[in-house]
Amino acid sequence: MSIRSSNIIALDCDGVLLDNAVAYAIAWIRAFGEQPTLQEPQAYWPMDRWGIPRLSGQQLDQFRSVFDEEFWSTIPAIDGALESCHHLVHLGYELVCVTALDERNLNARTRNLRDLSFPVAEVIATDNQISHKSPKAAWLNRRKPVAFVDDFAPYLIGVSDEIHKALIVRDPVGSPNVGDALKQADSTHRDLKQFVEDWDTTMCLRPCRGRSQ
Repeated sequence: MSIRSSNIIALDCDGVLLDNAVAYAIAWIRAFGEQPTLQEPQAYWPMDRWGIPRLSGQQLDQFRSVFDEEFWSTIPAIDGALESCHHLVHLGYELVCVTALDERNLNARTRNLRDLSFPVAEVIATDNQISHKSPKAAWLNRRKPVAFVDDFAPYLIGVSDEIHKALIVRDPVGSPNVGDALKQADSTHRDLKQFVEDWDTTMCLRPCRGRSQ
């Protein structure tokens, strides 16, 4: 599928398309054979949500071992995310997932999205280390999507002003999306569904379907 840069909307994966908090609990069950107890349903980080202690030594190795191909290819979708993506495609956009993920897990992540029927044209893996700007910025600034949607404000740093930067402000307990971090965003939304509703009704200039670039 060819990608026309002016019609691209770039989407983060975990926390925008896929529910890594649920997947984290499933990983705990696989590693230790017990269901973790929900401690704070509005916690941003999965460890805080499930009250998972900081592990070390053999326990940490055991937990890390289940973050394998099965884990990265079976994370469930966030409610409403699939329908929202199909609506964007209906409006004439092409979707690219830009995810901060180890390259070795890219095929599993791509299969995960395909199996869930997400209409993404391409999945891009970037580094996850933040220095003076987002590790996603290089790809975004080169391809210049019309919009980029992420749920982690530091990943908006260094992204071109030509790109609309939309921040999903979810799960407020322990969230990094507070204070000055919010200044990185051009708009904020509670989830992808709200972004699509806002984009469709108030923010977007819809692309002309089939136009040449």
